[in-house]
Amino acid sequence: MGGTHEPARTRASHSTRRGFLKRTAAMAAGAVGFPYIVPASALGADGHVAPSNRLVMGCIGMGGMGNGNMGSFLGFDEVQIVAVCDVDRGRREAARNRVDDHYQSKGCTAYNDFRELIGRGDLEAVSIATPDHWHAIPAITAAKAGLDIYAEKPLALTIEQGRAMCDAVHRYRRVWQTGSWQRSQQNFHFACELVRNGRIGEVHTVRVGLPTGPTCEPQPVMPVPDGFDYEFWLGPAPDAPYTKNRCFYEFRWILDYSGGQLTDWCAHHGDIANWGMGTEYTGPIEVEGRGEFPRDGLYNAAVNYHFECKYAPGASPVSSKGFTMIVGNDQPGGTRFEGTDGWVHVNRGFLDTHPKELMGSVIGPGEEHLYLSRHHQGNFLECVRSRAQTITPIEVAHRAISIAHLGNITMQLERKVAWDPGRERFVNDSEADRKLSRAMRGAWHL
Repeated sequence: MGGTHEPARTRASHSTRRGFLKRTAAMAAGAVGFPYIVPASALGADGHVAPSNRLVMGCIGMGGMGNGNMGSFLGFDEVQIVAVCDVDRGRREAARNRVDDHYQSKGCTAYNDFRELIGRGDLEAVSIATPDHWHAIPAITAAKAGLDIYAEKPLALTIEQGRAMCDAVHRYRRVWQTGSWQRSQQNFHFACELVRNGRIGEVHTVRVGLPTGPTCEPQPVMPVPDGFDYEFWLGPAPDAPYTKNRCFYEFRWILDYSGGQLTDWCAHHGDIANWGMGTEYTGPIEVEGRGEFPRDGLYNAAVNYHFECKYAPGASPVSSKGFTMIVGNDQPGGTRFEGTDGWVHVNRGFLDTHPKELMGSVIGPGEEHLYLSRHHQGNFLECVRSRAQTITPIEVAHRAISIAHLGNITMQLERKVAWDPGRERFVNDSEADRKLSRAMRGAWHL
């Protein structure tokens, strides 16, 4: 499975990919927005993209986000979804039926094991929307198989896993889009352009406000539901008895599988903080905070949390003296940039500034214009064609979620930690370094 070259694929798959890229490269060159212009040669008699010209795609993880992303990709004529995968029989069969109904055919295959889907040999891209502890292994497997990848946030369960994912995507030269879709929304884009173009002066503080975490009393052991492969769902995570509130959406509040509201939402608002500050490829040098972790019950991720990240002078193009990023459920929701000349505060469906006239500010032709996307899945498809970088590439997602992982580590250790963002290691702190990775159960490994 080693080597630097793309793994062997079936002749038909390579031919399809070459044709897809050749047919559509011209329309993607230099383009990062809608609408798509599909060449007439790629259209069938009914005006739709001919099946032979479509990007062949599979979907892994058919829960809420998985179904949502699949629905978005079904809306593109240039995509042909041929396979779905989930360890819950009801979900995967519902997803297969949805695909077949969409295409008015019986051409979609449903899998319990993601390795069988990836190993088909005819796929060109895959969408991954699994629990966090199942992000790294399928992503690395897909990259080695030569597939382009759209995958959900948060990027990875640990910093080590995120780095391994980045390395695989780079090594096999795959196109990657992270589902941090706020970057494809106008208000977040404009807010970050205001900051990057100095409208609020030198930025000294960034506040990232996230939700409070839930709690759950101890839960009884329950029989595994028929059709649910719970052993596969656990996968690399530690053995644990089945109970309903452990799985599906609720996994987020259990540290064996995720990192609570902190990792769930910092992947969004921490990412916007990095975008506005221009710190997408670096990180803090010092982190300190406190967290309230439930001592009993099923959920054990932080309920209340607050930590502060110090960034070195020069780390940001809009903060020559360095700045502080404050993350917590005690901060105003969304991302707030505070500078010497004002502030910008952005959240979903919300944008406010001081002074107010910044709301009507125009970013001129000689100023910095950030990457523009107005459809997150569409941007991925454009980049598959052009082989250009997406609006949320894997390194950017890795640095965003690293903020949350560093916060969890400093809160668990209950002390300040010093971080080297270049080496991605703590400074002379072997105890903290051990928290960068997790042991994997059984035969599972990166």
